[in-house]
Amino acid sequence: MWGGGAVAPEDRLDAAATRRVIRRAARLGRPFRVTVLAAVGFVAMATSATIVGPLLVRHGIDSGIRADDRRELVVAIVGYVVVVGIAFVGSRGQYLLVNRAGEGFLRELRLRLFAHIQRQSLGFFDENKAGVLVARMTADIESMSELVQWGLLQFVSAGILLAVALVVLVSLSWQLTLVALLVLPVIVVASIKFQRDSNLAYLGVRERVGENLSAIQENLAGVRVIQASARVHEQRRRFGESNRALYDAHLHSVRVSTWYFGLVELAGVVATALGLAAGGWLVARGSVSVGTVVAVVLLLASLFEPVQQLSQLYNTVQSAAASLHKMFAILDTEPDVDEHERAVRLPETGRLVLDSVTFTYPSTSTPALVDASLSVADGERIALVGPTGAGKSTLAKLIARLYDPDDGSISLGGCDLRDATLGSLRERVVVVPQEGFLFNGTIADNLRLARASATDDELRAALERIGALAHIESFPDGLDTEVRERGSRLSAGERQLVSLARAALVDPAVLVLDEATSNLDPGTEATVEQALERLMEGRTVAVVAHRLSTVERADRIVVCDGGRIAEVGTWDELAERDGGRFAALVAAWRSDRPVV
Repeated sequence: MWGGGAVAPEDRLDAAATRRVIRRAARLGRPFRVTVLAAVGFVAMATSATIVGPLLVRHGIDSGIRADDRRELVVAIVGYVVVVGIAFVGSRGQYLLVNRAGEGFLRELRLRLFAHIQRQSLGFFDENKAGVLVARMTADIESMSELVQWGLLQFVSAGILLAVALVVLVSLSWQLTLVALLVLPVIVVASIKFQRDSNLAYLGVRERVGENLSAIQENLAGVRVIQASARVHEQRRRFGESNRALYDAHLHSVRVSTWYFGLVELAGVVATALGLAAGGWLVARGSVSVGTVVAVVLLLASLFEPVQQLSQLYNTVQSAAASLHKMFAILDTEPDVDEHERAVRLPETGRLVLDSVTFTYPSTSTPALVDASLSVADGERIALVGPTGAGKSTLAKLIARLYDPDDGSISLGGCDLRDATLGSLRERVVVVPQEGFLFNGTIADNLRLARASATDDELRAALERIGALAHIESFPDGLDTEVRERGSRLSAGERQLVSLARAALVDPAVLVLDEATSNLDPGTEATVEQALERLMEGRTVAVVAHRLSTVERADRIVVCDGGRIAEVGTWDELAERDGGRFAALVAAWRSDRPVV
């Protein structure tokens, strides 16, 4: 693990990379350019008023107070009140418009990032922790809110103010301006060091935030296992380490910022003191007026305040650029499983053919499946059996095109799955997992995940098709029953019934089942078994069988071993084969030894 404030070398952003990231973000913000330009107009208004203020003070002192001219003094006072009002209107206008554009940009970025993540295939989620992805969607986007809400505004405002103030200062007294800017070399050297240190510090913070959120997400998801295993103290210790790393990263970034901003503030104070000292000497010689010295001192504040703001803005830009860098990395990741331009709809058949399929998971180097060939007739039921790691689950995932094979092909009705539209693929092939996952909402909401346009009558028909309508309608709210997060209000069997009804609503040609009853109690299992039998009727079915009792109902058995298809045949053919792998499984099953 990289220390607090440090980051992996490949994540470091140099100045060129930061500029590329910001330019790309600017292109994404083009729809809001009219609003931003209007805000710049208000910035110019407020900046002009800020510069005019000290000049009016100079006029009031030299032409009013020292000349004992009340009329000129009143003019200066009234003028100052007017420019203060203009500055107020300009600042409020720019704030409103910039926030409108900034929040709009963040909203579009969230939508784009979420939509892109939803398009990704399973390999992407194998390589990216859920907590890190949540950090990209939340903490990283929030880290940019400071930049888009006031940072860009400050950049334009400080830039204009710095340039105009410098010109006005030189026009008032180049001597005083020169003396005040003696501290400039110190600020330049400090800024170069700050640029390097803050870049690393803020990338480190973003890295630690992602790790911390990942740890939180993992612990919340596995809280039942943690408590059942008495691992609460150990998990608290591990989270404490992650939290401490985040704390250290933040403190490192604060230390980097503190010395620099303090130095800039000190430089401003020194410049003002030098200006006053030199101004007093020049007034005594009659080279400048008292009003000019006062105006120069006031404008020096307008000179060094933008320097500090720009320095702080650089800090904000580095934080935002680090976040954008990681988000763009996600947006640049193309799905492994995607639909090409000339994709076709799959035929309405369940005839499957696997031809010399080889597949390796992205996170490993050992093939999970090697040279697998299999032909499945329309309406045939096959059971995939074998020890853990044999390749049976991988085979099921490839049939459902959750992954694409590295070599070989899988076709449905003679059409390679890679040439099919994703819409028709999900209509023809449906996966029913081992545990029915439900989202927060009603039963009807969860059923409509299969088909958003389904009417209540169609939902009832799907439930009736698997024999579960009476059970669901026995709930007080029927289809409108709230299931809560992960379906916590329903039993495991009821969640699985809803999952099966979703599949029935799609009415697929091929069902891929991961032993949908293996985690249920015997009473609930019988109900779900009946629903499953109704759902499988007339369809091609591939079952990842964890128990040999499931295998007996299959038309053919596919035995996987060591990532290869070792045997294919009926129960009788394989059970009677001397020295066969399936015969060994049957023998172990009959002796009550868990082998599958």
